[in-house]
Amino acid sequence: MPTSASTVAPEPAVAAPVAAPRRRPDRKPRRQPRYHVVLWNDDDHTFDYVVAMLRRLFGHPPERGLALARQVHRAGRVIVLTTTKEHAELKRHQIHAFGADRLVARSRGSMWATIEAAPG
Repeated sequence: MPTSASTVAPEPAVAAPVAAPRRRPDRKPRRQPRYHVVLWNDDDHTFDYVVAMLRRLFGHPPERGLALARQVHRAGRVIVLTTTKEHAELKRHQIHAFGADRLVARSRGSMWATIEAAPG
């Protein structure tokens, strides 16, 4: 029996097709800029401290840590990692928080590190 107000089923919603973004063949994906984590020399930390810190914070094996410790001692600074800006900032902070060298009485805190933009 028909009623005066007939119920009409709603039409299903149809999503409009989405076009895939076009890639221009002459454009390569851009890489994030790279940054160096630079460790600075001082006389308040031993080679053992530097090697242990580099192993714990960066995963450098003892041989690599010793080579970097010698380089920072000779040159006054050494690049210990090249990475993204955010990761470099984290590693700089971890160096600053590593603490004093227990083998040197005058050592009052951590070594100093900075970050700088890598060329290119």
